[in-house]
Amino acid sequence: MNKLQQYLETAYRKRTPKSAALFERASKVMVRGGSHTLRLWKPYPFFVESARGSRVKDIDGHEYLDYWQGHYANILGHNPEIIRKSLERYVKKGTFHTGFETVVQVELAEKILKSLKYQNYKVRFTTSGTLAATYAVMLSMGFTGREYILKVGGGWHGASPYLLKGVKYYPGSGFNAPDSAGLPAEFYKKILVTRFNDGHQLEKIFKKYGSKLAAFILEPFIGVGGFLFCSPEYLKLARNLSDRYGVILIFDEIISGFRFLASGVQKLYQVQPDISLFGKLIGGGQAVAAVVGRSEIMEGCEKPGARELRVHFEGGTFSSHEEYMRAGLAMLDYLSERQKDIYPYLGRLGARLREGIKKAFEEEGIEVVCTGEVNEIVPNSSFFMVNFPKKKATYETPEDIWNPEVSDVFRREEILKLALLINGVHVVHGGGCLSTAHRESEIEKTIQAYAETARLFRKFQE
Repeated sequence: MNKLQQYLETAYRKRTPKSAALFERASKVMVRGGSHTLRLWKPYPFFVESARGSRVKDIDGHEYLDYWQGHYANILGHNPEIIRKSLERYVKKGTFHTGFETVVQVELAEKILKSLKYQNYKVRFTTSGTLAATYAVMLSMGFTGREYILKVGGGWHGASPYLLKGVKYYPGSGFNAPDSAGLPAEFYKKILVTRFNDGHQLEKIFKKYGSKLAAFILEPFIGVGGFLFCSPEYLKLARNLSDRYGVILIFDEIISGFRFLASGVQKLYQVQPDISLFGKLIGGGQAVAAVVGRSEIMEGCEKPGARELRVHFEGGTFSSHEEYMRAGLAMLDYLSERQKDIYPYLGRLGARLREGIKKAFEEEGIEVVCTGEVNEIVPNSSFFMVNFPKKKATYETPEDIWNPEVSDVFRREEILKLALLINGVHVVHGGGCLSTAHRESEIEKTIQAYAETARLFRKFQE
């Protein structure tokens, strides 16, 4: 442990004694003290007492400006009034989970399809991005009769067993290694990985494996891989190659869906996939994900009287739970009605934050690269990720973001996080996303927290 890390951990422990005690208690009954690895940062996470708007409050009484916002699901901030009011009316009826079909799921499905303006597409709901990605791959395999899947290195599609390869960067093998124990070795041989935005490599893989590929799945805006947008040429090439070889093109828009406009970011690119995955925002803070696909593919879920096996896409006990559907519908209604104001506002704040963070570090002689910038297709971005270059790089691929020889990953993931926490700001992967609850004054406060961090970094370098 270096001196800076020791200083930060000491300050953090002094600040959060109640969280430390609760984490010790949790560690006796839960794996590593919790249920989601990303939330369990070192030396321990703070525990939340309340959350509202742009802020969360821990059990020790400290407030943090939060840029994690429910795994990027809370575009209106924590506990937004519009969602609370829609659910209060529902709860007063005395109806909770029934296990029956309700009208509101139809309305939410219609809303999603209307936003995309596609013909002959259908929706099926489930409760997580992991399940949505899993079912999308199963549908693709069932429809094509093929078993190979192509994905992008650095792409995260939840813990779907069909896609747990090429998520984490491993020195020596890059994004081309299995990411989980507990799966047959043969399984990984049918998961192929290609480089983000590399059209030449994509053409080579399709030429070699195209007749075996069931699906190509990618994020038009890659999340964990570095907050990077696909180039329009790459998405169009993906569409053309998929058509040529009879491959199902899947866009994972769990993060990007309804985040840059009141629809999928695919609408800005004008590239239409065969299957789209939506989650996070479409649930209004509840457990909702959706698989949206061409009708002939989606009908693989239900084949009454057919001899061939159907794809067993049942969605789960809580799929299309009425409370979840109502929250999602309230969210999408709000975004579509106010999109001319919401997205430019978030874009302005995002640009100001990225610019301010970069300047704060530059003034201390520390080079940083803020990803999350817009491209020629997407006019506004509310995402930011702070990277510390070790050598010159374009920062256009997940390899630049996660290769420890290119970027100081440890400084971004662990040191920066603690330094910001003791200054009242919570981030993940060096940054996060904005919500409409964030105000310009809070952006300035956040920039000051990064400036304090930069001064601390310089002090311990001397």
